[in-house]
Amino acid sequence: MVSAQTRAEVEEHLGQVPSFIEALPEAAADHGWGMMRDFQLGETELSGREKALVGLGAAAAIQCPYCIHFHKAESTMEGASDAELTEAVGIASGVRYFSTVLHGSEIDLDAFERETEQIVEHVEGQQAAPGDD
Repeated sequence: MVSAQTRAEVEEHLGQVPSFIEALPEAAADHGWGMMRDFQLGETELSGREKALVGLGAAAAIQCPYCIHFHKAESTMEGASDAELTEAVGIASGVRYFSTVLHGSEIDLDAFERETEQIVEHVEGQQAAPGDD
């Protein structure tokens, strides 16, 4: 149950107190709203559109129909196109796929980190090289 102050603030921002906020235990309700307000909905380094697309990708990866519905609506509200929604879900599926391969194959993390550094160095070198015009 949210405090009266938080209830008023949530209603001002969202037009209502959603059931998922109401479902939070009293000790977490005000904090949960503050986290959502300040980080997810607030002004941060990522735009609202970018945060919504990240949320959609994460929701798809964890297969949460509630979060998928919310973040898809949020992404659309923030101006994301259908192609961008599809791409966000596609990126998340690739991350989940390769995470499964990495864990299932027990790839050495230190070796993977070294390979990643080498790949980044190579790609950055290619990007900095003059074109073949």
